[in-house]
Amino acid sequence: MDVSKAVAQRISTRGFLPDALPLKDVRDWLAAAQRAPSGGNTQPWRVIVVTGAEKDKVIELAAAKLAANPAGEPTDRPIYPKDLWEPHEARRRRVGEMLYEALEIPREDRAGRMRWFANNFRFFGAPVAVFIVIDERMGHGQWGHTGMYLQTLALLAEERGWGTCMQECWGILRPTLKEHFGLGPTEMVWCGMAVGKPDPNEKANRLYAERAPVDEIAEFRGF
Repeated sequence: MDVSKAVAQRISTRGFLPDALPLKDVRDWLAAAQRAPSGGNTQPWRVIVVTGAEKDKVIELAAAKLAANPAGEPTDRPIYPKDLWEPHEARRRRVGEMLYEALEIPREDRAGRMRWFANNFRFFGAPVAVFIVIDERMGHGQWGHTGMYLQTLALLAEERGWGTCMQECWGILRPTLKEHFGLGPTEMVWCGMAVGKPDPNEKANRLYAERAPVDEIAEFRGF
């Protein structure tokens, strides 16, 4: 598979087959992703990979915490800026509507949508979950570098026939995850990633999100 095909076919996979991913394959995948770029070769990321009973512990922990407080825990690094502006807010809303259209859950079925959203905190049934850890002392540049690492993981997963879903939703449970994983005093979980073989029969996997045309996001000067 070439890079262009991997980029074109990558989606946020939200339904997985139960097939386990062998440890050797996961290690090889992570080793390949270490070629991701980072400024000054700082490699500011660390990962915690869970499966089986360890993944189940995280799911149970999330269920208990969110049952007590559905909004999650306070964070000074929210998933989106407050009062997200246009055109970004319109894009965010549009992809949400596309997802629920694919799932055939109408807008008026708010409870149904919330029940389905809870699948985020079950990793959509993925056999493996990866948590991306970064040091809180890192700056915006290093967060960007860690994003490049995430993309590298996602594209290498495509090459292997795996699907991924990058899950910033775990950011609403950062204090709990910090304690659960025994992170260092200045470490935090940035986000999660669900990983496994995509379920071809999952309705959510029909979503192929729209992207803005090049002329909307690019200026060409000096050509």
